[in-house]
Amino acid sequence: MIQTKQDVANGPQPIRGDKGAPIMGPRNVPLEQENPDMLASPDTDAGTIPNLKFSYAMARNRLTSGGWAREVTVRELPVSTNMAGVNMRLKPGGIRELHWHKEAEWAYMLAGRARITAVDAQGRNFIDDVGVGDLWNFPAGIPHSIQGLEEGCEFLLVFDDGNFSENETFLITDWFAHTPREVLAKNFGVPESAFANIPTDTRWIFAGEVPGPIAADTVKSPAGEVPVRYSYRMLAQEPIKVAGGQVRIVDSHNFPAASTIAAALVEVEPGGLRELHWHPNTDEWQYYINGSGRMTVFASSGKARTFDYQAGDVGYVPFAMGHYIENTGSETLRFLEMFRSSYFADVSLNQWMALTPPKLVEAHLNLDQKTMAVLSKNKPVIVGPL
Repeated sequence: MIQTKQDVANGPQPIRGDKGAPIMGPRNVPLEQENPDMLASPDTDAGTIPNLKFSYAMARNRLTSGGWAREVTVRELPVSTNMAGVNMRLKPGGIRELHWHKEAEWAYMLAGRARITAVDAQGRNFIDDVGVGDLWNFPAGIPHSIQGLEEGCEFLLVFDDGNFSENETFLITDWFAHTPREVLAKNFGVPESAFANIPTDTRWIFAGEVPGPIAADTVKSPAGEVPVRYSYRMLAQEPIKVAGGQVRIVDSHNFPAASTIAAALVEVEPGGLRELHWHPNTDEWQYYINGSGRMTVFASSGKARTFDYQAGDVGYVPFAMGHYIENTGSETLRFLEMFRSSYFADVSLNQWMALTPPKLVEAHLNLDQKTMAVLSKNKPVIVGPL
């Protein structure tokens, strides 16, 4: 993009070489600055591809006495049909009330610490304290809760259905309020008067006292603890280190509780590239944690589109579409790749070419032998700067 000093002062312009022209009408400069490859798309972009970006900064935030939550679902990002995400904040002691839902819940702790609890269908219980970089996964239908510890917490929740809504879960207060008092009394074997003060409205997220040591909260179940842990220390896992960054992969192989959601935590250094690749099993749902990057998605039939991402953005790649993610900033680009699958899988363009008969590749792309020689038979995953 070529701009004059005046253009830079007034914000970016949709100009690339001798193509385009300055904006004359109304504009939103901050939004244009965050999306330069939308304002002046690369010449390699072509055709019609749906929007593959939505920022949590543009999502409605529901505020309560105990914190807040905002969601990105198929309603905000229509292409995201098989996964949805929630960004939630709990104050110290703040409680996400006892609840369950039809979808599995996968989570990544972004900041602070929380206490999580759950009980399975056999009456086996689970309780753990989780901190930054820790995961949890509650299978569909398993009742659970989340409570902020001394410093409070903020986390990302991912659900294996794009139509999920955090505002429509099965809440314990909601069920009590919509069950006749005489039925509650019969069920629990106590007088109806015991339920005189139950809430008449849902609590959802509400203020509470910071819980004490985890040992004091432990409840012994006659059936014992759940056989598969619902939490996982992702940052304790040894990463796959390469020239341009590193990646940690978590799926049902090393975190058995996550049977419907697989994930990778990718870190790309400045100038680095999450290599050209695609996923042969399902769509990809992304969450950007740190830094800035851009992604071009290739959709076949001469169609491609480029998007720019910053921390707090959600990205999406439909099934089997080729793409890359490039670090366009001066700090580490850190993001999550999420998949509605029991396993993580990707196909490397570099590796595919390297493991195909060289003359066959040369016949397709007119590449010289020097270029062919640098192709890697091992999957690069992340490519360092040149």
